Amino acid sequence: MISYLKGKIILKKEKFIILDVNNIGFKIFVSQKTLEKLNENTNAEIFCYLNVKENALDLYGFLYLEELNLFEIVNNIPGVGPKIATEIASFKTLEELKKRIEEKGERSFEGIPGIGRKKAQTIILEISGIMKEISKQKNEEKKDEEAEKALKNLGFSRNQIKEALSKIPQNINTEEKIKEALKILGK
Repeated sequence: MISYLKGKIILKKEKFIILDVNNIGFKIFVSQKTLEKLNENTNAEIFCYLNVKENALDLYGFLYLEELNLFEIVNNIPGVGPKIATEIASFKTLEELKKRIEEKGERSFEGIPGIGRKKAQTIILEISGIMKEISKQKNEEKKDEEAEKALKNLGFSRNQIKEALSKIPQNINTEEKIKEALKILGK
């Protein structure tokens, strides 16, 4: 997979650039915002996503790793292809996209070709679900960290603690996690 390219921009068109990397030209589709930041005959570092189709291999490029991460999330939303995902990824991070959606709602995607009202609603719904899942994961990680800290203060090793916590359900509070871990560690 091609994940990163560094070279000289030899051509800049409406939706893509051609990046010369050791005398090989790579056509890389980029967002409008990214295109505005790039100039011909200058060096660039591009994080890439290789989209494999039946009859083509297309590269999509991003100036920041965070944009690539956001692209990969948005590209997995049903009905959103890589060209639309590239434009949405120019918001940089999932948190910035969420903030923009909270401020502007469906209007967040105005000016992005291929996104009408229904597609905007679908994207907003999917992003909301993703953000809830991420928040839930962070909350579970926080519970585990608190339980680990408490068990470490009781003199257990990191390996013992990790092993015990792996046997405990995730959907219980920190206090219950500690009690269950102590039961396991006491055996």
